[in-house]
Amino acid sequence: MPLTIVQPGRCVRLVAVEAGQGLQGQLTAMGLVPGAEIQILQNSPRGPFLIVVKGSRIMLGRDMAGKIVVE
Repeated sequence: MPLTIVQPGRCVRLVAVEAGQGLQGQLTAMGLVPGAEIQILQNSPRGPFLIVVKGSRIMLGRDMAGKIVVE
């Protein structure tokens, strides 16, 4: 399922990133790699998407978050 449909407060595991090499490289640099545990802090229809990965808060655009597949 895409990261954008996960409710705030839940923890999920990253399965894949469905994007080009440029975006995959950016996300990898932020610690968003397959197997990484992600906690959702904020997921509102408007505004940024806020997550925690490996103890760091990361703000993502909704389009970027929609390319991240989690379970």
